[in-house]
Amino acid sequence: MLAVRLGECVAESASGCCAQARALASASMSVSARAQVIVVMGVAGSGKTEVARELATRLALDYLEGDHFHPAANVSKMRAGLALNDEDRWGWLDALAAAARSCAPGCVVSCSALRRAYRDRLRTLTHGPVFLFLDAPAAVVATRIEARAGHFMPASLVASQLATLERPEDEPDVYTLDATLPLTQVIAQAQARVAGLAGRSGGGG
Repeated sequence: MLAVRLGECVAESASGCCAQARALASASMSVSARAQVIVVMGVAGSGKTEVARELATRLALDYLEGDHFHPAANVSKMRAGLALNDEDRWGWLDALAAAARSCAPGCVVSCSALRRAYRDRLRTLTHGPVFLFLDAPAAVVATRIEARAGHFMPASLVASQLATLERPEDEPDVYTLDATLPLTQVIAQAQARVAGLAGRSGGGG
């Protein structure tokens, strides 16, 4: 499993463990060399924050939490149970993209990126990010949101997010992950995708 950490090779004698760890190190170096922006996307409750934060740690990249870039007006609107519209989101996406561009050597970003237009805006402003789409059904994300505390996004907005979501089909550099799996498995999927990208870039095409 690609979820093996580099330090675990010290405790393992099997060569397979070290080979997996070297693959992860190679993925990290390749992503860093390309100043890659990796966007972990999906509706609220899909697990974006947990997956993106851990992936950034394992790749030794900066982590940007998309929610932190919402202006106060957006937060107040969502806290009141009102869905954001396109005009609410353009400035948020611009601020997030500006922060991502300033990351060196790269970063992992959590961002809903619900519509194709939002993803295209991030593509233009961050020069070709990779998207990892956390796919989970409505019942799963609603249950997760109801269980979490202290977040400004109420469970009542899940339906709005799902209605706004344009599934990223037939788009470049988008990879769908099964977000109903246990968190460790979702992170392993994400690492496998990044490692695959590293192998593709390092293998001459």
